[in-house]
Amino acid sequence: MKMYLLSLGAGLLVGVIYSLLNVRSPAPPVIALVGLLGILIGEQSVPLVKRVFSGEPINVSWFNRQCMPHVFGHLPSGAQAAAAKAVDEIANDERAG
Repeated sequence: MKMYLLSLGAGLLVGVIYSLLNVRSPAPPVIALVGLLGILIGEQSVPLVKRVFSGEPINVSWFNRQCMPHVFGHLPSGAQAAAAKAVDEIANDERAG
């Protein structure tokens, strides 16, 4: 969540700078972003509907495992980031040596 807030803050700062310089933002209009959100939600509705029609239960763990990562991406966590960094360092050491 922290990364999303930092991203939002950086975007706001850039928007203020653009406004002060009287420069138009190259970002897509809000309507396009809403359309992209619709695409993401629409992609996840198909597996959800298939599961309903097959009679399988829909529970929170299935939804979190199957739908959430596709819509919001994998949210970073401190432990995962540290482990990934350690693996990258080991791989780099093996390539170098």
